[in-house]
Amino acid sequence: MNQVIIAWITLGASVISEVTGTIALRQSAGFTKVVPALLAGFFYVVAVWLMAIAMRHLEMGVTYAVWAAGGTVITAIVGMAIYNEQCSLQKILGILLVLIGVLVISIEKAQVS
Repeated sequence: MNQVIIAWITLGASVISEVTGTIALRQSAGFTKVVPALLAGFFYVVAVWLMAIAMRHLEMGVTYAVWAAGGTVITAIVGMAIYNEQCSLQKILGILLVLIGVLVISIEKAQVS
């Protein structure tokens, strides 16, 4: 399989790990619950490790933009879906703008390659 495709898959796994860490962080109740706190730390370390592996074949700027945006969007959706966080037009528009920004960066990179 192409190394760049593997890098994108690795980056996707990194985003999932980061979101999992954030969910564990929420469950840790401000680090007062030991197991979720330890899980949060573990998943954050795994997320950064996987992102570093992905950067072997992807540009740093694109990698971090996709990682941060992906984590932000998925975390916001999880918050609304699982934790009954507010779902407003502004939040949805913000999520769409983040997705559009990542798409623009990714398209620009694909055209340069």
